[in-house]
Amino acid sequence: MSSPASSFSIAQAVHSELIIKKSRFIGCVEPCSGREAALARVQELREQHPTAVHVCWALLAGGQSAAVDDGEPSGTAGRPMLEVMRHQDLEGVLATVVRYWGGTKLGAGGLVRAYTDSVAQALLQAEKVPRVALHTLRCTVPYAFEGLLRREIEGAGAELLGVQHGSQVEFRFALPVPAVAPLLARLQESGQGRIGWLKDEGADEA
Repeated sequence: MSSPASSFSIAQAVHSELIIKKSRFIGCVEPCSGREAALARVQELREQHPTAVHVCWALLAGGQSAAVDDGEPSGTAGRPMLEVMRHQDLEGVLATVVRYWGGTKLGAGGLVRAYTDSVAQALLQAEKVPRVALHTLRCTVPYAFEGLLRREIEGAGAELLGVQHGSQVEFRFALPVPAVAPLLARLQESGQGRIGWLKDEGADEA
């Protein structure tokens, strides 16, 4: 996994539009949490552009990364788009290019250039933001301590990822690495030894 210092997302979506031999390429690069969100966004674009011939996309999101040519010749769309983002040390980012057919074939080299340029031109406008290293923790508490733990998680600026209610309450949450030790110290004191820590899932980035 990339180190936090060398990995960036972008602050907000950026766009480009190219006309090449009458084909229209509409590019967008935007923050994206993972494959599920990417698929939903691609489906949204298909609905917005029902007469487009291709909606190609590339996702950089750790183990969920993908490069999809959507009917273009293999390797001429998704992979070049992905490489542009990799060269800029991006992570947690989705690139999409909607193509309207212009009546003239561009050839493999022309397609690679078109999809590469669509992403590169959009990224010229992007505000890069460093990704913050997060640590994911899991624990169980008696029901009487659920409110306490929720308050501590919120107060530490952690993101609550999931809560399961069984014989005890199981919490899963993520927070910036520097905030982990202070939170654990507070919970050690306020939890009266009733908090059970499960195998945590280590560091991630967001």
